[in-house]
Amino acid sequence: MLGLMQDWPLTLDRIIAHARTWHGETEVVSRSIEGPILRSTYGQIHERARRLSRVLLDLGVQPGDRVGAMALNTGRHLEVWYGVMGIGAVCHTLNPRMSPDQICYIINHAEDRIIFCDAIFLPILHSRRDQMPSVQRIIALNDEDYEPLIAAAAPGDLAWGGFDENTAAGLCYTSGTTGEPKGVLYSHRSNFLHTFATMSADVMGVSSRDVVLPVVPMFHANAWGLAFSGPAAGAKLVMPGAKLDGASIFELLETEKVTLSAAVPTVFQMLLTYLRETGQRLTTLQRVVIGGAALPPALMHAFQDEQDVLVVHAWGMTETSPLGVVSMPESRVAALSPAAQRVHLEKQGRPPIGIELRIADETGADLPHDGQAVGRLMVRGVFVAGGYFRGEGGDILDDRGFFDTGDIATIDEYGFMEITDRAKDVIKSGGEWISSIEIENLTMAHPAVEIAAVVGAAHPKWDERPVVVAKLKPEASVDRAEILAFLEGKIPRWWTPDDVVFVDDIPLGPTGKVDKKLIRQRMAGYVLPTA
Repeated sequence: MLGLMQDWPLTLDRIIAHARTWHGETEVVSRSIEGPILRSTYGQIHERARRLSRVLLDLGVQPGDRVGAMALNTGRHLEVWYGVMGIGAVCHTLNPRMSPDQICYIINHAEDRIIFCDAIFLPILHSRRDQMPSVQRIIALNDEDYEPLIAAAAPGDLAWGGFDENTAAGLCYTSGTTGEPKGVLYSHRSNFLHTFATMSADVMGVSSRDVVLPVVPMFHANAWGLAFSGPAAGAKLVMPGAKLDGASIFELLETEKVTLSAAVPTVFQMLLTYLRETGQRLTTLQRVVIGGAALPPALMHAFQDEQDVLVVHAWGMTETSPLGVVSMPESRVAALSPAAQRVHLEKQGRPPIGIELRIADETGADLPHDGQAVGRLMVRGVFVAGGYFRGEGGDILDDRGFFDTGDIATIDEYGFMEITDRAKDVIKSGGEWISSIEIENLTMAHPAVEIAAVVGAAHPKWDERPVVVAKLKPEASVDRAEILAFLEGKIPRWWTPDDVVFVDDIPLGPTGKVDKKLIRQRMAGYVLPTA
C-alpha cells in the first residue's frame, strides 16, 4: 500500500522559487571580481536566473547537457547555478586552482557545451581553447559579456522543473591527487536532501535570522551546500569574491553583520593573524564551520577563547555532497566538563540523518566504536556517490553498498569520528601506524610554526619514519631540537619524528589541503639522519 501524499519532486528550482516568494527582499551581497560591493535580492536572483535559462535554451542547451562554471562566490555565479539546473541541464563547477591540463581534461571529459567564467580566469581557458572541441561558447561573467545577454533575455512562460528528482543537477570533479580527476554527478534529490541536513540544528543550523558568509568556494563541493541552504532558509548571503585575506574577510564579517561562516583552516588562520595583529574583535560572528582539511585544535580554541566564536569541526568529501560529519556536542558530551568536551569536539564529528559510517579492518569486517580501533572509513547514504561519471573507477561500493573514503579513522563511544590519516599518507613504522595528522596538529600549536606537514621517509630498519616539514611564521626562529622537545610527552615516544625540515613554502592543492604528493616529490633524494 502506498501513501496518499502529494508527489512533489525535490528539484532545486523549488529552493530559489521559495526564496523569491517568502524571502524575496532578503539580500545577496557580493564583493565583485572588480572590487566594489554589489547588492541584490533573492527576488532579483530568481528573475535573472530565469533569464539565464532563456539564454541557454536559445543557445541550444538541452536537458542533460553540461554547462561549465569557472567562477568565485558571487551573485552572478549563483544565478548561473539556478539558471542551468532549472532547465534540467547539469552545472559543472570548474576549479580554477587545478592545473590548466587538469581543467582541460575535465572539460573534455564532461563535454561542456557552454562555459561561464569570471574574467580573471579567461586566460586559463584561452590557453587550451583549441583543445576543447565540445565547447561552443565561453561567456565572461562581467558587464560587457554577461549583462547584455541577461538584459535581452525574456523568460516568458519558460518552465522550470517538471522532471524527475533523480535528474542530474551538478557535476564536480575530485582534485585528482591520486590519478586523473573523477566526476561526481549530483542529483536534484541528493542535493535537496543534503540541504535539509545542513539546515538542521546539529549541523550548520542555517536559519532566516542568519547572515551567511560562504568563504568555501562554490566550485569546492557546492560551497558545502550553503548556496542551497542559504536560499532555502531565507538567510542573507554574503559572497566574498576574490579577496580572501584576513582584512577583507574581517571587513565583510563586520559591515554585513555575518553570524555564520564556513571555510578551510588556512582562511581562518589568516583571519586570526589579522585579528591578533590589529587587536580587532568580531562583534556579530557566532559560529564558524571549518573543514576541507584537519582543523588544528589551537585554531579552534583561539577563536573560542579570544573571540567568543564557536568553531565547529566538519568532515566530508566531494563524494558525500560534501557533508559527512559535524562536531556538535550531543547530550552526553554536552554534560561533560569543558575540558572533557574538547576531547570529542576536536574530532571531525558525528553523522547527520542520511549518512551511515563504519570502520573496517583489512578484511572488511566491522571494528568497534571504542575510540581505539583504527580502520578504513566507510560511508553510505542518501547523498553519497554510487559511482563516478562515465563509470570511471568501476564499481566503487563494497558488497554492502559502502564507499571506501580512503581515510583511516576511529569512532568513539559517543559516535564521534576522528580521521587519523589518509590511507596513502599513514606512516607505517615497524609494522605499526603513526598518525601524520596528529603530529601536524601538535606541531602547528607551536607559536613559531605557521603550517606543517608530516610525511614518511624510508628507513632501513623501521620501513618508514616520520619527518616534520615546517614553515615558520615571519620573523620567527626555532630549531629542530626545540620542535622535538615541544612534541615530547604529547605523543608516544616511538612516534617522535626523526627529523624536522624547515622550508619557505608548504604547497597546497586545488582544495586548500596540503599537497603531500608534491612535498614527497620535492624531498626526492632526502635521507633520514637516523637511516
